[in-house]
Amino acid sequence: MGNILIVEDDSMNMELARDVLESSGYQVCGVDSAAEALQVLKEALPDLILMDIQLPGLDGLELTRTLKQDSRKKDIIVVAMTAHAMKGDRERILEAGCSGYIAKPIDTRELCREVARHLPPPERPDNLSQD
Repeated sequence: MGNILIVEDDSMNMELARDVLESSGYQVCGVDSAAEALQVLKEALPDLILMDIQLPGLDGLELTRTLKQDSRKKDIIVVAMTAHAMKGDRERILEAGCSGYIAKPIDTRELCREVARHLPPPERPDNLSQD
């Protein structure tokens, strides 16, 4: 447990999220479009998807709706990432099938808290033991 797919078209946001999550012990795969996400999801199912809402082409909410209609993918936890935290956006995001959302710019502490709400922290080897 602890595999995360990041669907994000902004390379800086992708790098930040990937670095933070990998340093916390999660396995992370990143793609920059809905089409790439669908391709990855043919091969493997992550435990959680961090979904940018404003993707080129098929947007993140439409991709989420598509995933929630697929019996194989409907139980994947989807957390939206959006710069649009306007009144009504939270409801729209949750109605699309997301389990939560993270506002952009990404606050690394909030990112970790939101992911931890849905996934247990990965088992990490104890590198500090001394003989």
